[in-house]
Amino acid sequence: MLTLEKISDLIEKNRPAAAARVKEFPIGGRKFNFNSTPAIMGVVNLSTDSWYRESVCLSADSAIQRGKILVAQGADIIDVGAESTLAHAARAGDTAQKSKLIPVIKGLRAEKILVSVETYSPKVTRASLEAGANVLNLTGTAASAEMFKIVAAHDAAVIICFVAGKNVREVSDFDLSADPIPMLREFFARQIELAQRNGVKKIFLDPGLGFYYKNLQDSAVRVRHQMNIFLNTFRLRELGFPICHALPHAFDFFQAEVRCAEPFFAVLAALGKTDLFRTHEVPRTKAVLDTLSVF
Repeated sequence: MLTLEKISDLIEKNRPAAAARVKEFPIGGRKFNFNSTPAIMGVVNLSTDSWYRESVCLSADSAIQRGKILVAQGADIIDVGAESTLAHAARAGDTAQKSKLIPVIKGLRAEKILVSVETYSPKVTRASLEAGANVLNLTGTAASAEMFKIVAAHDAAVIICFVAGKNVREVSDFDLSADPIPMLREFFARQIELAQRNGVKKIFLDPGLGFYYKNLQDSAVRVRHQMNIFLNTFRLRELGFPICHALPHAFDFFQAEVRCAEPFFAVLAALGKTDLFRTHEVPRTKAVLDTLSVF
């Protein structure tokens, strides 16, 4: 059971990290004040394999409309993806991804909506940024240097996801040590150095809690791991860059109330000082963050 005593002990053991501040930067001309105000990223899925049915859009027009609705509900950025990260989902080639993504990116940017694109493909990244996308949500490591060069050339931001493998569809097991933060810090430190060496200035760090790892299929193990990472997020902020979290679902626990799962995890992520909340449930997550800010 999570208790105040456990949270207090976590802070006492890592008090200097609790005061860490992160770099703030504009995206698409809009300033973000991560040290005082967290941001929300709404999700639009263009793959029919995506499990969160409410986020799936089968046409460019419906995707653009969902993006506009999410912004009206409180999203600061819209994250668009054309391939599901689920292990059983069909792979989507570069051509297929681009054919789905580009019309949506252009449509959202025409509405002056900030757009993030989730991919691990250099070709898809280049085409998406050329179409006006503002952020690369990088879900792979195999072509990091090339991807960072593309991001820098477009003065875009990048979300560096922790991926235990060459891409999110080909991962090994997650390191389930008692304290995974040192391992995450080491991974992110290497990726930050590589990104900066290739000219990237706007960086988010994402521990990748929503990705499919075979040794995290037991619901209790997975949720315990996710809660632990959320509450320890402030320790990763010592690297100097804002932290992005994809809020998970915990279906086995929430069942019929699964749409309440992401708002629940948003509380833990906020306590851990998350800077960017990636969520399918924008209005619910915004309500949680607005309520927490009153205290």
